[in-house]
Amino acid sequence: LHKQYHTPSGIPTTVVRKTEDWPYGDHVPLFDDYLIPRSEKFLVTGREDLESVRFLFAEPTPEDIKEFRQKSARLKKFASNKGLLVSAGWQTGADPGCMGMDAVMWLCGMKEAVLLAMDRPEVIEELLRIISEWNLKRIEIYLDEGVDLLIKRAWYESTDLWSPALYRRFMVPVLKKEIELTHQAGVKFGYIITSGIMPLLDDILELGIDVLIGVDPVQGKGTDLRLLKQKLGGKICLWGGVNGFLTIENGSKEDVIEAVQQAISTLGPGGGLILSPVDNVRDTSEHTWNNVMTMIKAWKKMRAYPIEA
Repeated sequence: LHKQYHTPSGIPTTVVRKTEDWPYGDHVPLFDDYLIPRSEKFLVTGREDLESVRFLFAEPTPEDIKEFRQKSARLKKFASNKGLLVSAGWQTGADPGCMGMDAVMWLCGMKEAVLLAMDRPEVIEELLRIISEWNLKRIEIYLDEGVDLLIKRAWYESTDLWSPALYRRFMVPVLKKEIELTHQAGVKFGYIITSGIMPLLDDILELGIDVLIGVDPVQGKGTDLRLLKQKLGGKICLWGGVNGFLTIENGSKEDVIEAVQQAISTLGPGGGLILSPVDNVRDTSEHTWNNVMTMIKAWKKMRAYPIEA
């Protein structure tokens, strides 16, 4: 599949192999994980592509904003009736949400982005600036709705892919601006990163991130629940604690109970834990549903943990 984007500064193009498991028919999305292993040519291969790609990050139209506010009003009313948290910035349908290096990977390719970071770092820095400017304009609209939590996706910002030095060079300057804007509105900042987080704990603290989403003791590379609690407890809310795919979808009842017990006993004392499967639960089989109910029952039994660490 070939796709061209006609912009005032050029025509960026992409070429994608349409494999048997390609879910989009003849459509090629701008942002999607399916692009990374199937793209024969990515939209961004060098600095010469940035001016035209900049036009793909369009500002929301008045119609977009009006529709968003209408949906927000309905959602906030529902959340108020149910006593639920209202979050923004996370993916909804075709909207990729607030993003950073995830978008770089979709536009450049995973291997290609890492090589650019080493050989032509100015390309990655400029592309991240373009993405962040787009984020900031959308974040202002989210915050204007009075949400409780802004969430940024950061699966591809971990040390599974980047050294701590590269993280500080590329990601930290962008995050500082987004977190500052969010905090100015009195809103908490959540950061979804499910693996390779341990070498970045000091950075996470210094940045002022409020909620670390995706604490995965099974598939999270190097994730140490005790060290996380020791380092971040009382300063950052930890969201997760139980693996979704291996434990909830494919584990036994005993596995689920043990995982809940470990998460609550390690991360719970002193507060600051939101117990959740990481990343989520997608399987709809009876086995998985039974394990979901087992998790909820186990949580109800164990949730009265000491309020002091």
